[in-house]
Amino acid sequence: MDQAQNLRNIIKFQNQRPVTNARVIAVTSGKGGVGKSNTSVNIALQFRKRGKRVIILDADFGLANVEVMFGIIPQYNLGDLMYRGKEIKDIITQGPEGGGFISGCSGIAKLVNLENEQIKRLVGKLSELEDYADVIIIDTGAGISPAVMEFLTASPETILVTTPEPTSITDSYSLLKALSMNENFDPDYSKIRMIANRVSSEQEGRKVHEKLNAVVTRFLNIDMEYLGTILYDESVNKAVMKQKPVSLMYPNSNAAHCYAKIVDALEDGNRLTSDSGIRRFFKSIFSRKIAD
Repeated sequence: MDQAQNLRNIIKFQNQRPVTNARVIAVTSGKGGVGKSNTSVNIALQFRKRGKRVIILDADFGLANVEVMFGIIPQYNLGDLMYRGKEIKDIITQGPEGGGFISGCSGIAKLVNLENEQIKRLVGKLSELEDYADVIIIDTGAGISPAVMEFLTASPETILVTTPEPTSITDSYSLLKALSMNENFDPDYSKIRMIANRVSSEQEGRKVHEKLNAVVTRFLNIDMEYLGTILYDESVNKAVMKQKPVSLMYPNSNAAHCYAKIVDALEDGNRLTSDSGIRRFFKSIFSRKIAD
């Protein structure tokens, strides 16, 4: 075989390689206490049940909700990658069902103050998550802090968790308003879906979406899709008290079935492209500081 033919075969092989970008999904809420982190954890477990490699990045700075829900104390966190020379594989803590999670730290809020070379190294290290996950779930903080806005504007997919309570709906609108006004928000890139949590029925969940989406569409020009409903279920509270996800502790509960339906919907609506993935995600966050 001559060199030209060999080169053509190499190019052909490379063009046939599948896209390896991990799917990045941010989970957020307008206020705390609406079940955001619970949703992140249970969605991750449902993806695992479908054979997906999943990692949760706990970006709810300082609260460590994910590790509390798993009942696991991680040996290392993101700060050890940033400041203490650990590798990405070192800071991934093994969770239930073979999933993984990365615990955030208070120091992560200082990411935007890093020097260019530090940022390049950090983005490079975090990009290695592509080797360990098919799906990366970013559990953001609640509310409209600058850190939350950075994660949401960089994420190709965002899940907004709300409840029927008027304060939750109002705070969800405030979050979406802040997002729509952010100069880095691109509605053509970022897909927003809503989950109605702690509702009495599917019908009530759809009404919550209709009510919120009506004002969001009219005043913010954002098209927010309905993703699904999590029915109110005492099994969730029992599982939280035991520091176990409801999908694991009570797999036949109404709530667990609701999370399964939501992941089915996410699988059906997957629009992964070659321009998505965790490297694109973090480069978006640091785009104004990283030198090309």
